[in-house]
Amino acid sequence: MSQSQTENHDETRDPAVSVATTARLHFGFFDPSGRTARPFGSFGLSLDRPWTRLTLQRARDILVTGPEAQRAARYLGKIAEAYSIDHAYRLDVTEAIPSHAGLGSGTQLALAVGAAFGALEGLDLSAPAIADILGRGARSGIGIATFEAGGAVLDSGPREGALPRLVARVPFPEHWRALLIFDPQSKGLDGADEVAAFETAPAYSEDARAALEERVLERALPALQNENFDVFCEEVGYLQARMGDYFAPSQGGIFTSPRVGAVLEALRADGVTGLGQSSWGPTGFAFADSQAEAERLLAIATEVADAHDGGSDLELVIAKGRNEGAEITSPHLTSARNLGSTDV
Repeated sequence: MSQSQTENHDETRDPAVSVATTARLHFGFFDPSGRTARPFGSFGLSLDRPWTRLTLQRARDILVTGPEAQRAARYLGKIAEAYSIDHAYRLDVTEAIPSHAGLGSGTQLALAVGAAFGALEGLDLSAPAIADILGRGARSGIGIATFEAGGAVLDSGPREGALPRLVARVPFPEHWRALLIFDPQSKGLDGADEVAAFETAPAYSEDARAALEERVLERALPALQNENFDVFCEEVGYLQARMGDYFAPSQGGIFTSPRVGAVLEALRADGVTGLGQSSWGPTGFAFADSQAEAERLLAIATEVADAHDGGSDLELVIAKGRNEGAEITSPHLTSARNLGSTDV
């Protein structure tokens, strides 16, 4: 990207594209080792919070501001280089999903930057195309699928060098809720530590992989379609238990954050079955079948967090599932739109 444009350049006249996208929960892989004939493959859910929001426009000089600015600048530079477009841009990140929290912040930021760039430059860029250019989605396609359409999604895992493809998508019931438990003092594995965790993890059997996938396809997804809360929670809890046991040596226990773990164990003791840790954590979650039940779980979680040593600064939030994709808004180019919400 060039450092400057003409001296008379007026940024206020340039079209601006805004993109807003939300976090996702990653429930787990069917083959967490990535070594079977059908590696990885995963199940997850789009949430209605927290958000990443950004705005992109051409400018006289390169300027990237806001949370995750350095990361966003790298993504912008890389995708502009891929298309040999030599312009300066102003990129304002006004809100960002917490990083290294197990919520897919990096993928959502990359896709948001790429989508804004594509809309601004008149390029027809799909979310998988952006992910491929920016190096996202190598193991899991959950973040790509939720960016495109939201909902509860199942991906195939990578196949023959290609990114994971969407296998199934089911809307999440409107009245169900997810209690999110954030630990700002902890972070999940990333970078070299994440790579090492996968490289040193034990092999996973084909039978075990097939059994997990079958349970999601034949029980969890139909339970969502039929709004059978108990069965859905049973299956999420089962998948989470398998992932917790498998990755415990890499992340120091079933849960990355002992403080989040204490809250989740208290909820489990209260009878909650649909709970766990998203991806590498530390963010934990617990499902409720109504707003009232979510508020009851919130009260239990708050009491446990306040009583636990150093746990009072845990952040507890009630969220919904989100059944729409990212929002792209440009008053100068197109009207606001969602990428989609089509079931597969």
